[in-house]
Amino acid sequence: MKLNIPEGAFHAYLFDCDGTIADSMPLHYIAWKTALGEWGCPFDEALFYEWGGKPVHEIISTLNRMQGLNMPVAEVGERKESLYYEQLPHLQAVPEVLEQIEEKHRSIPLGVVSGSSRESVVNSLTALGLLDRFDTIVGAEDYARSKPAPDGFLTAAERLGVVPADCLVFEDTAFGIQAATAAGMASVRVPSALERRKGTEAGMTA
Repeated sequence: MKLNIPEGAFHAYLFDCDGTIADSMPLHYIAWKTALGEWGCPFDEALFYEWGGKPVHEIISTLNRMQGLNMPVAEVGERKESLYYEQLPHLQAVPEVLEQIEEKHRSIPLGVVSGSSRESVVNSLTALGLLDRFDTIVGAEDYARSKPAPDGFLTAAERLGVVPADCLVFEDTAFGIQAATAAGMASVRVPSALERRKGTEAGMTA
């Protein structure tokens, strides 16, 4: 897999966490399947990846509406997160993204913008030994409108003191790329774990 880095002198790099820095989406899916399965709620893998970037509470609420269920949002969300945390010893970084982080660390500000809670992001980055690489972490509780709205990326740029046009975003989801574009930022599309797996199965590289 090769990332297509656009030309330009960017003054900050902003990264999504799950599926971008951390190859965590397969682990999150296992946690989702288990937590939702306890309530008789199926969750198709393709839909899970399509919804990448949605906050946990939005996913549960939407599934409730779609399937006519009444799952307790906070309880199921906490259960899902605890199941994910149990798998953190197996977490690995996406190598091509890790290379960009190590290359730019200490030369320009780096930030994380996630649809997950800040606690979840900190736990993932700590498991990867990368927490100290980032100058700011923007979690779901830090902005009002989730991706594809630009709020999270604009919050990170403001915290770093960098104008949006000088930021480069790394994202694995369509919602994330749309949010970066809405924020006036250039972006790099990181193939999802599902795409990478299918590419491998087909004997292809992204």
